Amino acid sequence: MAHWLIKSEPSKWSWDQQVAAGPKGTHWDGVKNHTAKLNLMAMKQGEQVFFYHSNEGLEVVGIVEVIKEAYAWDEAGPPWVLVDFKAVKTLPKPVSLAQVKAEPKLAKMSLVTSFRLSVQPVTDEEWDIVCKMGGL
Repeated sequence: MAHWLIKSEPSKWSWDQQVAAGPKGTHWDGVKNHTAKLNLMAMKQGEQVFFYHSNEGLEVVGIVEVIKEAYAWDEAGPPWVLVDFKAVKTLPKPVSLAQVKAEPKLAKMSLVTSFRLSVQPVTDEEWDIVCKMGGL
């Protein structure tokens, strides 16, 4: 299974709101970038995804799980898609962008190299390192 990272501005959709959505979860919208869309379309049910607060906080704060694979985003029209996620766990210690950049083993992580991309792949090694940094 692959791992991913999704970004959200806390003022638009925060980790607390994602947690409050409960096991039913919620769809992920607002993605209108073709690379990010392709990443959403590659996600499979059950895959784990870092939830990153962008603009405010700049940190990985939790883990969500894909509960529904990509489907048409009717409101936005083709070719845009939605994916549904549910919160799985809060990181005991949020992992800041500064911490990620300071870790040499994460130098090639998309969060560092493609900072503006809102939906990013995460390698297994990157996943393990960030989880350890976050206290998991």
